[in-house]
Amino acid sequence: MNKRVLCFDFGASGGRAVLSEFDSAKKIITTKEVHRFKNRGISVNGTLYWDILALFSEVKTGLVKAHKAGGFSSIGIDTWGVDYGIIDKNGFLIGNPVQYRDNRTDGMVDHAKTLIDTSRLYALTGTQIMEINTAFQLLAEKRFRPYILENGGAMLNIPDLLAFMLTGEISSEISIASTTQLLDLAALDWSDEAVSALGIPRNLLRNIVKTGDSKGFLSQELCDELNIPTAEVVAVCGHDTQCAFYGAPFHGDHIIISTGTWSLVGTTLSSPVTTPEAARLNLTNEVGTDGTIDLLKNITGLWLIQETKAFLESRSDEYSFAELEALARECPDFEAYFDPDAPEFSTAGDMPSRIRNYCQRTGQAVPQTLGEIMRTIYLSLAMKFRYAVEQIKQLTNTENKQYEIFMVGGGIKAKMLCRLTADVCGCTVYTGPVEATVTGNALIQLIRNGSIPDRSMRAEILENTCTARNERKIFTPSRNYDTEYEKFKNIIESPKGV
Repeated sequence: MNKRVLCFDFGASGGRAVLSEFDSAKKIITTKEVHRFKNRGISVNGTLYWDILALFSEVKTGLVKAHKAGGFSSIGIDTWGVDYGIIDKNGFLIGNPVQYRDNRTDGMVDHAKTLIDTSRLYALTGTQIMEINTAFQLLAEKRFRPYILENGGAMLNIPDLLAFMLTGEISSEISIASTTQLLDLAALDWSDEAVSALGIPRNLLRNIVKTGDSKGFLSQELCDELNIPTAEVVAVCGHDTQCAFYGAPFHGDHIIISTGTWSLVGTTLSSPVTTPEAARLNLTNEVGTDGTIDLLKNITGLWLIQETKAFLESRSDEYSFAELEALARECPDFEAYFDPDAPEFSTAGDMPSRIRNYCQRTGQAVPQTLGEIMRTIYLSLAMKFRYAVEQIKQLTNTENKQYEIFMVGGGIKAKMLCRLTADVCGCTVYTGPVEATVTGNALIQLIRNGSIPDRSMRAEILENTCTARNERKIFTPSRNYDTEYEKFKNIIESPKGV
C-alpha cells in the first residue's frame, strides 16, 4: 500500500496541497507541494463571506495533481478556527460561510452575558471569550438570519465541512470543536448547558471524533468525476494551530510560538486551566493530540506586516518582506511600542498611520520612516509574546522555571523577530519547521497508517526534519530588555493604550 499522505492546509489568505511521507532510514518527513491557491474573501452588500465552493474546487484540483504525482493513501484537512457552514437536513449547504472578521458579531458577547454568565461559559469551555467565536456567530445567525438555524441539520466547522463534501459523512473533529466555545472540556463533548443557555439548536451539533480517527472515504461519485482511486479522510487536527503545535519539536519546559497571520503562544499540558484568573487573562484551552490540552494566547501576528505591505502596494510602493525587515534593521535604536491586539489594528487599512497615531496618543516617539514602523512592529510583537509567556507561567505556577521557546511557521523567516523574541523573553529560541502545520498534519496521518510505529519518535523525527531542511536556528539572549518591557506593559495597560 502507498504510505504517502496528502495534506490540505488552509489559511485565511491561501492554501496548499502537500504530499508527505516518512523516510524511515533518515527518520525525517519529506514533503512535496503539488498545488497552491489563494483564498479570497468576498464582500457582498457589506457582509464578508468565504467562497467555499471555490475552495472545494481547489481541493479537487489538489486531489488530481496529487494522484498524478504518485498518489496517496489518505487525506487530512486543517484550516483556521471558528468559522463554519450549515447544511440542511438533506445535506444541502445553506449559503456561503461568513468570515470571522465580519462585523455581524459586534455586541454578541454582551448579548451572551444576558443568557449565561461568561465566567461560567469559560469554566465550561475553557475558550477565550472573543466575539469571533462560533458560539457568538451562531447568536448573530439567530438575530439576523434565524431561518438558517431553523432549517439547519448540522453546523460544520470549515475542515469538517470540506471533509463532508469529500465523503458525504458528517462529524466534528475535536480540536476544531474546541474553538467554538461550545465544547465541554471536562466531558470532551458538546456542552448541553452552554448550548441550551445560548438557545442554539442542539441538532446542529453532531458526533465528535477524536484526532486520528477516520472521517470516511472519498465518495464514489467524486472518485468517478476526478478519475482517482478512493482514499480515507483522516481526522487530523482540524484547527491549524493544533497541527502546528504537534509539528513543533518541543521537549521539557517549553513554550510554542506559531507565527502566521495570527501568533499563537502556548504550552502543552495534561489538563485544562479554567480558573477565574485564566478567565480574567482570557487565555484559551484547545484540545490537542494524544489527550493533551494546549493553553494558549491568540495574538495578532504577521497580519500587521501583511497589511502594511498591502497598504504600501495600494500606493504603488512595492516591498518584499525581506526588504521590509532590512529597513527595520537600519534603525536598531528606535524605541516605540503598541499593543498588537488593540482594536484599531484588527481591520485592513493604513497600518503605518494607525501605529503613528497610537504612539502619539501614548506619548511616545512617533515612528516616521518605514524602517521605524517595521522595527516598532517587530519589537511590539516580541514584547506581546513575553506578556503572554508571563501569563502562562503565572497560571501554571511555573514562574521560576526556565523555559525554552520553539518558534514555528512562516514568521521564523523573519530572523529579526526570532532574535528579538529571544532577547525580550530572555529565553533560548529554537526555530523550525516553517511548515509546522503541514508537518503536524502529516504526522497524524503517518502514525495512523503505521509508517511511524511509535508516537514517542515524534520529537526526534521533527528535529531531524528541521535539520534536513536547514530550518533549525538557535537564538540565545544577547541583550536585556527588562526596562523596555516595563515601559511596554505600562503603555498597553494604561487607558490611552486601550
